Amino acid sequence: MAIQPIRSMKVCIVGAGMGGLACALALAKEGFENIEVYETASSLGFVGAGIQLAPNMSRILDRLGVWKEIEAEAVILRDTSIRGTDSRFQRLAYEGNFGTNDEIEGATDKELGHVDLAYIEETYKYPHMVGHRHSLANGLYNGCLKEKSIKFYFKTAVQDVASFGPKPTFTAAPRDGKPYSVTCDILLASDGIKSVARVAMLKDLGVTADIVDSHSAAYRIMLNRSQMESDPELLALIEHEGVNRWIGERRHIIAYPVSNKQIYNMSTTQPDVNFAAAPSETYTTKGSKKAMLEVFGDFCPKVLRLLNLVPEGEVCEWKLRIHEPLPTWIHGSVALVGDACHPTLPHMAQGAAQAIEDAAVLGAVLAQLPDSSPESVNKGLRVYEKIRKERAEMLVELAAASARGLHLGEGKAKEERDRQFAELRAKGGKATVPDKWADADVQKIVYGVDCVKIAQEDFRDMYDNM
Repeated sequence: MAIQPIRSMKVCIVGAGMGGLACALALAKEGFENIEVYETASSLGFVGAGIQLAPNMSRILDRLGVWKEIEAEAVILRDTSIRGTDSRFQRLAYEGNFGTNDEIEGATDKELGHVDLAYIEETYKYPHMVGHRHSLANGLYNGCLKEKSIKFYFKTAVQDVASFGPKPTFTAAPRDGKPYSVTCDILLASDGIKSVARVAMLKDLGVTADIVDSHSAAYRIMLNRSQMESDPELLALIEHEGVNRWIGERRHIIAYPVSNKQIYNMSTTQPDVNFAAAPSETYTTKGSKKAMLEVFGDFCPKVLRLLNLVPEGEVCEWKLRIHEPLPTWIHGSVALVGDACHPTLPHMAQGAAQAIEDAAVLGAVLAQLPDSSPESVNKGLRVYEKIRKERAEMLVELAAASARGLHLGEGKAKEERDRQFAELRAKGGKATVPDKWADADVQKIVYGVDCVKIAQEDFRDMYDNM
């Protein structure tokens, strides 16, 4: 029987988040003609917080033809300021042990380090920008809608993967109908940290990879410009094209303007309290404004005024979890994508970027398959894994390491970190930055690697050696 043309293969994608949308668009741009996307939600009414648009992501979005729309609503980050409070006061405040005679010099807005980010555009051809998740997801979705080869199935969950090859088979369960079986040539699972496909894959392979508890949680806050306009200090924050990170023992806050400076985005990290006894599948909960203010009660007055602007009843807390590294992302003609295989903590701001790198590499390698046989598909997917797995997992660990460095309490490690901050100030921002996200050498690793170019140029050698 004749083997069908590569681009007529049926490719099914589970999940219409950043990774799923980017997979669909990357494949369509490579000429694939039969792409189906299954999404549990009834529509893509995008919500969420701010998101960082790093050059390694922007480069791919531009190639996919959607960057200009996303860029139009984004804000350039021209610098970053890392600010701190006194560890002794932080500890006393956090434990509730400080008294009337304790000095509170820590309740200041002291700048520990400052880095000019103008060089990023000069070096990597794209500036470091920030935007709203809605803008990014909507830009990708609008790009998909222009492609006749992409079909969306909303209100349709994927309940199980029954077969991983030679032709993957899964159960699609429409919210308003009966479950049915779907068979395809390639299945790309971009169904997030709770991935059904990952669970089925690991079970079929007889291996495990457990959830890793970070013991941390996050508040994600969006303040409107109108809420801040009456306070000159707060208005200056939303007007400034930069990112502020306030750090303290076991906690920090990162903040920047998005949506053409109409929204001020804040994301926190703090010790987990609410999720500690919750089931592992619980990732969000309604938070307490009083508890939030207490957790950051020793931070500077400016920060507390920002937090006080959050309306009662609108505090939401996220549990931060990752997974142990998986032994493989590939089984037969099925591949995992994004958070389904490498969920990360937010401290390098690379979660969405890494999912989009996955998608773009998949598009590049599948387009170069010599034929559409299951054997060729599997080898091609393993090339994708070879290009992406080590890099993605390195960035997951880098994000965790960055948090450990920022959240230090009193001790030798903090003294060394603070020495590095002092050297950074003395050298005008031209030295090692303890906040790894802002360090030039780390940025070279993150922004300077073009995974798609590697896939395009090295595919044949990598494929032949599989």
